[in-house]
Amino acid sequence: MQVGKPILYSYFRSSCSWRVRIGPWYLLDSVGKSIGLPEDTFLEEDALLRPTASTLAGPDQQRGRCLCEPALALKNIDYETVAINLTKDGGQQFSGEFQALNPMKQVPALKIDGITIGQSLAIIEYLEETRPTPRLLPWDPKKRAQVRMVSDLIASGIQPLQNLSVLKQVGQENQLTWAQQAITSGFNALEQILQSTAGRYCVGDEVSMADLCLAPQVANADRFKVDLTPYPTISRINKSLLALEAFHVSHPCRQPDTPPELRA
Repeated sequence: MQVGKPILYSYFRSSCSWRVRIGPWYLLDSVGKSIGLPEDTFLEEDALLRPTASTLAGPDQQRGRCLCEPALALKNIDYETVAINLTKDGGQQFSGEFQALNPMKQVPALKIDGITIGQSLAIIEYLEETRPTPRLLPWDPKKRAQVRMVSDLIASGIQPLQNLSVLKQVGQENQLTWAQQAITSGFNALEQILQSTAGRYCVGDEVSMADLCLAPQVANADRFKVDLTPYPTISRINKSLLALEAFHVSHPCRQPDTPPELRA
């Protein structure tokens, strides 16, 4: 049973947070289409993404409500986003208030159904198990294993090696080279795997949890100036994903806490 409105603690640039943001958007968009809602049931993009005075809690902890209430209500995912700035004031994730919520001092964290869940894949799997339509994990056990394999490769084998905490340890002068090497090494394996699992998307022709991991990681690769030419399968899938509304509106450049100079 849901206790209050879910709250997603997030940072606009966090690829882990982006994975979680995509899920609810994909779910609500698919449900709306499946029951024949007209396209204009979903509010204008600007209205969705531009926080107003009533949706902000102040400069240090911004709260941006997703205003797409009719569609979110269909999935019972009417949620708030609390922005946790990972670089401001030494990192708001290290505050006592946030550490009490998530001892790992990481985003995302989701308060939902009376519990708090950290780790993006755990959050996505919980949403899948409690709100299973449409599916982000295939029924077929072989495909489900492939989805988890790709998801774990990215979430455990690539992204952690180039996240903010690691880059601080390697030193500013080495950050770009380190991140490029970490991503390239992971993408070499990922490209080979996707050549055998992919259809239109990472595993077959349906969007899955693996795709929720792929697009944010490709965005990281772009940010660190990784040459994607050797990865045609990754690039093709990413292009297909970014054409979907769920990936478009959840993009880091379109979040309530996105700095004005980075907004699109």
